[in-house]
Amino acid sequence: MTDLRVGIVDVYAIRAYRDEWLVLALQRATTTRCPGSWETVHGRMEADERPEHAAVREIREETGLTVDRLYSITCQPFYLHAFGVVQMAVVFAAFVREPGAVTLGDEHQHHEWLTMAEAAGRFTWPREREALQHITILLGTGDAGPAEDVLRVF
Repeated sequence: MTDLRVGIVDVYAIRAYRDEWLVLALQRATTTRCPGSWETVHGRMEADERPEHAAVREIREETGLTVDRLYSITCQPFYLHAFGVVQMAVVFAAFVREPGAVTLGDEHQHHEWLTMAEAAGRFTWPREREALQHITILLGTGDAGPAEDVLRVF
């Protein structure tokens, strides 16, 4: 039997205070898993940590950014063969404060603020491209509209 664990967050840092939204893309350092790959903020939830708290913590630790608004977007499964576990990532969109000055941690060697289309072309994982589509559909008007009460965390 393979276990299913909810223990990961994927967080899309978004600068939406302009005509075209910018999404943060992070390039993994050569000393980490998937060296050189481009991805969103991604990290493990700590024991007894709620996904939304992990999302804010991971944004702060990996980028130094402050979250103004946080939205729950979707959940995405992936298989970790080394552990024999299907891991579930809880996906968030984090609207961050301007000017969007990023301070990278050891896991990443480079970052870029990209348009949604550019980020979709840059991200390594197909599930990240899919999440960008969800974000555009759900939040494209600047908020979640009639689903604001369900999707907005704060």
